[in-house]
Parts: sequence; C-alpha cells; structure tokens
Amino acid sequence: MNKKDIKKSLIPYAFLLIFVLVCLILFKTFNYTVNEFTYDEFIKNLNGGKITELTITPKVRTNTYELSGKLDDYEDNESFILYLPYSDEFISKITAVEETTNNFKLTVKNDPEASTWLAVFTEIVPILALAGVTIWIFTRQLGSGNKSMDFGKSRAKLVEESRATFKDVAGLTEEKEEVQELIDFLKNPKKFTAMGARIPKGVLLVGPPGTGKTLLARAVAGEAKVPFYYISGSDFVELFVGIGASRVRDMFRQAKMNAPCLIFIDEIDAVGRQRGTGLGGGHDEREQTLNQLLTEMDGFGANEGIIIIAATNRPDVLDPALLRPGRFDRQVTVSLPDKNARIEILKVHAKNKVLSKNITLEYLAKRTPGFSGADLENLLNEAALLTVRRNKKEITMSEIDEATDRVLMGPAKVTKKYTDKEKKLVAYHEAGHAVMGLKLDGANEVQKITIIPRGHAGGYTMMTPKEEAFNYTKKELLESICGLLGGRVAEEVVFNEITTGAHDDFKKATKIARSMVTEYGMSSLGPMMLEEPDGNTFLGRDYTKNRNISDTVAHEIDEEMRSIINNCYEKTKKILKENQDLLTLIANTLLEEETITKEQIDYLVTNGHLPKEEDNKEKSKDDSKEDKKKKEDTK
Repeated sequence: MNKKDIKKSLIPYAFLLIFVLVCLILFKTFNYTVNEFTYDEFIKNLNGGKITELTITPKVRTNTYELSGKLDDYEDNESFILYLPYSDEFISKITAVEETTNNFKLTVKNDPEASTWLAVFTEIVPILALAGVTIWIFTRQLGSGNKSMDFGKSRAKLVEESRATFKDVAGLTEEKEEVQELIDFLKNPKKFTAMGARIPKGVLLVGPPGTGKTLLARAVAGEAKVPFYYISGSDFVELFVGIGASRVRDMFRQAKMNAPCLIFIDEIDAVGRQRGTGLGGGHDEREQTLNQLLTEMDGFGANEGIIIIAATNRPDVLDPALLRPGRFDRQVTVSLPDKNARIEILKVHAKNKVLSKNITLEYLAKRTPGFSGADLENLLNEAALLTVRRNKKEITMSEIDEATDRVLMGPAKVTKKYTDKEKKLVAYHEAGHAVMGLKLDGANEVQKITIIPRGHAGGYTMMTPKEEAFNYTKKELLESICGLLGGRVAEEVVFNEITTGAHDDFKKATKIARSMVTEYGMSSLGPMMLEEPDGNTFLGRDYTKNRNISDTVAHEIDEEMRSIINNCYEKTKKILKENQDLLTLIANTLLEEETITKEQIDYLVTNGHLPKEEDNKEKSKDDSKEDKKKKEDTK
C-alpha cells in the first residue's frame, strides 16, 4: 500500500475523531447548570460565607441588577443567578459583607445595554432587517404577479430582418412566384391601392413536413426587408380560458406598431381546428383563441400592412371560416420536389460537402424520388458523417448508398446472422422483385438489392419509378402490383412454400388495388367515388360519419380487389416461371455479394456474370479518356 492509499484510509478515522471532539466540546458547553436563587437564599449563603464568586451587572432597561456567581460546593459547570430591584441599598449590603469578610471575589460590571452602538444594534437593526425582509417578499410576489400577468402577452418572436432570401429556397419555383405579390405589396403598397386591388390578407402554405414551408416564409420577409414575427400554433393554447385570445390580441397590437410586417404561424392546425367537433376537437380555450384570430384577420378593425403566412400539413381539419376569402385568401401547395427541384436542393446542401468526382447530383436526384428537402439534407449529412467515421477525405458512392439505406430503413444489423435456408429464401424473394422490375415496363425499377437485414426487414430492395408522373394508367398500376408480388411468388415458385417476409408488399399492393376500385373507377363497378381518399382521421368529424355505400357494394368492392390481386399474382407467377434462369442468376449473385446495385444488375442480365476487376480497370480507363476528351472540347 502506497502513501496515498494510507492517507485515504486514515481520512474516515480523522473525521470520526473530529466529530467526537466537537461532540465533547458541545456537551461541555451546553451541559451547564444554572440555579435560580430567591433573595432569602442569596442572603443566607452570603452571610454564611458560602459564596466564592459574585458578579453584579446592572440592567438599565429593566431597572434591575443581575447577580450571578458560584458557591463553594459548586462544580465548574454550575452557577447561580438572581435578579434584584434597582436599589443602592442592596449593593451597599453586599459591598459591606465583602469588605468585612473578604472571602469571595466581587466584580461589578457596566450595563452592556447602555452602549449607544449596542442600542442601535439591538433596537434599530432588527427593525431594519424586518423591513428589508418585508420589502423583499413584497417585490418578489409582485414580480411573480407580473409574470402571471405575462400569460396574456404574445409569444411571437420578432426577427427585425430575416437573412433568408429566395436564393436559399431551392426548387420551389412556382411557389415563389405565388408569394412574389406579397413582396411587391410590402415594398410598394400604393401601387396596388391605386388600382383598387386588395392584397391577400393571409397565405396558407400546405404540404408535407420538410418541404420548405417555414424557409419560404422567412425568404418572403427577407426579400421584402420587413419585420418578421414567428410563432407556433401551440403557443396560443394554455390551460386557462382566455389566455390564447389575449395573446392573439397582443400579437396583432405589436404587429400594428411595426407595420408593414409579416406574421408566420407554424402548425396552425393546433389552434385552427374546426369548432364544435366534440371528439378530438377543441375546447373553450382553443375555440376562443380561434374566434379572436378570425376577428383580427377580418373583423371590424383593419390590420393594414399586416400579412399572415401560416403553414400546415393537415388542411382538412381547419375551420372553414379560417379558409374563406378575406382571411386566408390564397392556398399555396408546397409539394415534394421533382427531379429538377431535387437537383437544385442538392446543390444548396452540397456546397460545403467534399463529393467524389464520380458522383453527380443528377444521379442522386434520380435515385431519391419522394424525398423532401429535409430528407435530402439529412442524406448528405449522413453521408458526410460516414465519410468521417471511415477516415476518408471525400464522400464516395459507397457512403451515399449506405446513407440512403440508413435514412429509409435504419442501420444495417451486421451481427444478425441468417441460417443458410433463411438467406436463400431472402435472396430469391428480393430477386423476384428485381426480375419483375426488369420484365415489366410499368413496374418500379430496381436501384439496389441487399440481403443484409435493416430495421424490421430481412432484406431490402430499393425500387423507384422509371419516370416520375402525376397520372398513372391502369396498366402501370397493375404492373406495380405485380412488381410488389414478385417476392412472394418467387418463394412459391422455387421453394413451393411461403414466408412472412412479404407483409409490407401486400400492404402496398392492397392499397393500390383498393384505390383503383374505390377512387379511380378502374373496375367493373364503374367510374364512381365509393370512398374518400385515405388520410388521417379527424375524430371529431370522421368518427361518426355515415358510410355512403351499402353492404352489397362493400362486398363487391372486396370481390373486385380480390380479383385484381389474384390476376396480378397469376401473371407474376407466369413471368417468373418463364424467367427462372434469370431469377436463379440474380439470387445466386446476391448470396455471394449480399448487395448489388442497378449497374451490376444491368451488367449481370447482359453478360451472365458481374464485371471482373479487368473490366473495371478498362472501364475506368475509358471513363478517364472520355473525361480528358470532354475537357479538351470545353477548352
């Protein structure tokens, strides 16, 4: 044991010793006996010569003498005390006895309370302390009262000048054109008023999360160079009824003082839901807040120079009074970006990223249909994090692929091991999707196949539409269903048994089939809207909604859906049996490589095997020659 350990081991004993000593001192100090004498007892002991020490202290304030001392049979921690009226007769008797006998020590002290400073300390200081404590408590309560009064104050944050501009908003070309009028009005309102035009009081931005609604509102304020108020819909709602309405009034009062200005309300559905809906609807506080918002936007008072921009991804639950002309006059749909818009968004987020030369943003945009702007930003950020983790100097396609899989399915479960049978089943399942994508024009195109588990899936096939379109034909929808059924059919064709791995494929295929029957009119039931488009249920409105179809029609819908799925299943089985060699080739390649990309699949279909190292070297040489030729042509 070294010296440090010895010192550490002695510390508890040292503390114990100190504790014992303190206890003894306190016991010695507080274990003190004071006997109160009467006057007769004191005179008896004084005349009997038993007093050894006597101290006389005058008390001017009480007009008494305090006498304390010891007797000859007292211990060290014992004494007596008594109080006598303020009289010189008593003192003279005691002094005479002391001079006569001279057998005790007499001490006469001055009155400690007679000191001026002590009088100030004992009388004035407590009063000042009490007054200070009272004032402190009063001001503290007053301060908390002010905070409670702040409940009705607006929570909107003021941005004097937004730094965002339209240059920071990539891909929203049409949406920027829609809000351009707002900027012109904020810069030069007289141009519109002279023509008798009324600028929209409110603009509602509708779209999925992450599409850039908030950024667009900030850019409008930045382009117009006006103050910008930002608040969330949930900031209006409080426990106490009336607080939200008070905050709305205060917000518009502040906005009038800074007009012209913009007010941006994010997630307005938190406060703007339909009134009187009961289940899942609002309460008195939310309804009063909404009523005040409606009044401020288009009531008796005029809010000149104030434009409200709100954002939501649930326009179906908003109150109709909020959407009428005079309030939110204009709705701007901020949808998911198309390929060209994704290229512009990737350019913005790739400015500070070190990308490899063989990565083109056009290729990334083609591989990411359905991604929002936030998803694309997250994709590049994940790729950058993986590059740092792998100690690389630039982001390569390997990091992009891994980042895409992480965003869509989660991290790979490398430690999860398959049995040989499971691995073969998964390989043929994913190969079935790939074959259907290759053989059907309407089916989705396979971009990547992997049999490495991710999330809840044992394997993963990344499939994207061959072309992005707004409308789909019946043939394309049927072939999409065939592509989704390819995994289950491959299991049945090869192994003559089925597994649970196709449950997500069935969910997507059933949804398409039901939409074809109930929404698109692509069945023998005719061109009829039998159901509303599937969306989020609003309990206060949709829970008690009556069904518009009979039981007979509902049975016919089920029969049509079953017919569509069964026909697609048989068609898929026929295609896979005719191309069983290609199915086996892709599956065996997956068992060896575990992950193959679209380029490898195309090479595999053409040549019957994956490219060898020599082919890769020759291809890289050809690519470098082409790059040099392009550079020379540009020069």
